[in-house]
Amino acid sequence: MLAFITVYIYLFFMPLITVQNISMSYGERRVLNDVSFRVNKGDRIAFIGDNGAGKSTLFKIIRGTITPESGEILVHGQTIAGYLSQRIEEQDLSSATLKPSKLIELESSLSTLEKDISKLSVDDPDSSELKAKMDEYSNVRAAYEAAGGYDYEYRLNDALRGLGLGDMTDGARTDFSSMSGGEKMRVCLARLIVDHPDILMLDEPTNHLDMEAVEWLESFLSSYGGAVFVITHDRHFIDAVATRVIELDGGRITEYRGNYSDYVIQKEEFLKTQTAVIENLEAELSHQLDVKQTMLSHRNISGYHQREKMVDKLADVLERERAKLPAQYAKMSFTAVPLERSGRSDKILLEVSGVSKRFDDCDTDLFSDISFELKADEKLFLCGPNGCGKTTLLQMLAGKAYGTEGKVTIATGTSCGYMGQFVPFEDETSTCFDELVDRNEGIKTTEARSLLARFGFRGEDAFKIIKDLSGGERSRLYLCCLLSERPDILFLDEPTNHLDINSREILEDAIREYDGAVICVSHDRFFIDKCADTILGFADGTASEFEKYEYYRKSVRNNVKQPEVKTEVSEKPSKKKNADRVASAKRRQRLSDIEKETRALEVEQKEIESRFGTDAGENDYKRYAEISAKLNLLYEEYFELGEE
Repeated sequence: MLAFITVYIYLFFMPLITVQNISMSYGERRVLNDVSFRVNKGDRIAFIGDNGAGKSTLFKIIRGTITPESGEILVHGQTIAGYLSQRIEEQDLSSATLKPSKLIELESSLSTLEKDISKLSVDDPDSSELKAKMDEYSNVRAAYEAAGGYDYEYRLNDALRGLGLGDMTDGARTDFSSMSGGEKMRVCLARLIVDHPDILMLDEPTNHLDMEAVEWLESFLSSYGGAVFVITHDRHFIDAVATRVIELDGGRITEYRGNYSDYVIQKEEFLKTQTAVIENLEAELSHQLDVKQTMLSHRNISGYHQREKMVDKLADVLERERAKLPAQYAKMSFTAVPLERSGRSDKILLEVSGVSKRFDDCDTDLFSDISFELKADEKLFLCGPNGCGKTTLLQMLAGKAYGTEGKVTIATGTSCGYMGQFVPFEDETSTCFDELVDRNEGIKTTEARSLLARFGFRGEDAFKIIKDLSGGERSRLYLCCLLSERPDILFLDEPTNHLDINSREILEDAIREYDGAVICVSHDRFFIDKCADTILGFADGTASEFEKYEYYRKSVRNNVKQPEVKTEVSEKPSKKKNADRVASAKRRQRLSDIEKETRALEVEQKEIESRFGTDAGENDYKRYAEISAKLNLLYEEYFELGEE
């Protein structure tokens, strides 16, 4: 029994990939410093750290597209890793089909063998060549079944629907180039998870997903049979999926057990303990330095040298312990809030009444009949699936777009600030410092440098050219300039999109402390839960107010509309409903019949296979080919009926 348990534990926790002493530098900056850890079967690892810390670099080293300066990646056994990059140009959608080349090759082989077997069965039924072809066919068919060929399209369509896309496997689509970047990423993600590699390596998989798709992915990954290794800034996603958290900071990693909430608790405890260790070492080092100086002043040279060695050792230990603390470079930190406002906090700054939007080329409204009020210090979050109109409504409220019907009223004298998903700067050749100064007349140099530092632009970073900034840096600079202008209402469209976890958390603190009003579009559930006073949730072509995001999501899940039925219709069902029920019953019965027939044929086929190479005759080989062809037809019919 003990041996069985030991074997089970080894199989479940067996190593798939070992990262061993990996180091990598870019210029003078060391992004990976002697990094080592192991990915085991069953692990669900969230890989976190600041933007630019080196997470994607480590993924590429594991994948083999980058060679590290030192260290090695050990791939155990026949481990297969599937990789999803956050860069769409690294994804391959050049083929006219989503089916992997391995399945296409096996299908081609099966088709060729079936033709050969059929011809040989007629021309030379007793030949050794026919027997060899049948053996080969059996092996190829087994390989095709093991690769999930018979239900591949069914599983892929299920994944595509879960990620917010329709059926793309019916041959209707042969060109994926016209799809948006987000759609392409979702297609690649669906194809990857259906391939079911031993390790799923996902780099920011939730970036292009709406709420429903993220929830589906969380459910899928939580029960995934292989290992999951995911780079993400989505803290709610980490809470739902992860069993381990690995943080990369200053080139070094620290591992934590559990999900994001567990990580926060463990890290706080570690920082508290480590700070105490460092303070004790500093006190002891200071004491030994005093003793060393005393020895020198008393001409105790032998004692002086002994203390000198002790001081050197203590200094080395102190340096190592300090290195375990998080690196503090490029951390976003700010406390910018608007000037103290006069008037009551419940003053209505914005009133929306019966607002609707319809585009000229559409027959139906994007949304309709939306009404609400915004108070002077209220934080209102617009939530809903992609394409429901959140950004459009935000632009309308900010005066950047017009509605079809309804009325938007803003209180007299109210100042507004707007930040979209793509932040523009008038002069891309300007520096960060110049941009802030130009937008804040009279601001002093010291104040400007201090404000930029709070947003992560320290030292020479304050004089970076805007066109050279990363997406996250552009967002931080724009927020810095926007908050420095102290508007009464902040309009924000997905402000956390390009921010790492540390930056998101400090942004959340700033938004919560902000004594002005905020209207924000966001998919970041952690951000929403922490900052929102009110949720304006989109569903069924309109939007309603909710006290919490959780209440909105429950409402969406439970809102199954029942068709309106007249009394006389309910007493006497229509012919169409009767026909639908009859058709549904026939489909269920046919599915049951197919299952029984398939089981019987598979049993017969295995029985024939057992005679291959011994006493199988001509009729056996013919019957085997007939069964294979029949099973293929039954599999196809079964999955088509299942779709209906």
